Amino acid sequence: MNKMKAILFDLDGTLLEMQTEPFVMQYLKELGKYVAPRFEAEQIIPLIWDATKAMIMSEEPDKTNEQVFIERFLAKSGLAHSAIWPVFDAFYRDVFPTLSHLAYPSPWAEKIVGAAKSHGYRVAVATNPVFPREAIHHRLAWIGLKPEQFELVTVYEESHYTKPNPRYFLEICTSLGVAPNECIMVGNHMQEDMVAGTLGMKTFHVTDYAEDRGEPVYPVDQSGTIEELYQAIHTRSGIFAL
Repeated sequence: MNKMKAILFDLDGTLLEMQTEPFVMQYLKELGKYVAPRFEAEQIIPLIWDATKAMIMSEEPDKTNEQVFIERFLAKSGLAHSAIWPVFDAFYRDVFPTLSHLAYPSPWAEKIVGAAKSHGYRVAVATNPVFPREAIHHRLAWIGLKPEQFELVTVYEESHYTKPNPRYFLEICTSLGVAPNECIMVGNHMQEDMVAGTLGMKTFHVTDYAEDRGEPVYPVDQSGTIEELYQAIHTRSGIFAL
């Protein structure tokens, strides 16, 4: 019997081949341009960073990331929800999808998810839930994937923690009904993804778009390119043989 029951896949820099920092910079630039006719972008963008940090630091199990973000943003900006949120919603609906040129779609994501499911793994998208559902679903579409292909896709409307908080990964386990030691976390970020190993998860570090802030350092069970990840899952080798 396969001990490992679920594979949790990071999105940005892992299944979705891209450099995260340039993407975020361009995304915020476009958002700033979009809000500029109605609001001061020079004020809005720092407030978004501030509210995002509040989400990352939050330890409130009764508040979703969305609730933390909205409360912080509105408190700091002094704006009414009815004034600014329809603008944000329209941006994610109409402009965010046009940022697909900042990513490098390849066939590997579909192959990897298909191979995992063919071997009986339960699959989840463990992307840092600091984006609204619509933005995350758009990014999945860029690599030919749909939310329905996964048992869970973490989004800020539903999640209560973010990476690198271990509680983020525990919440996924609770949602899936599995133990951490029955999961494999696949990601490109040494701190945000490989921290899952502290809970007993096996970890696979994808190296194509690897990110590493230097500290803290976590052990990695297996590493390789996205193509080598596919081969490991397809051939049931390394940690995927467990």
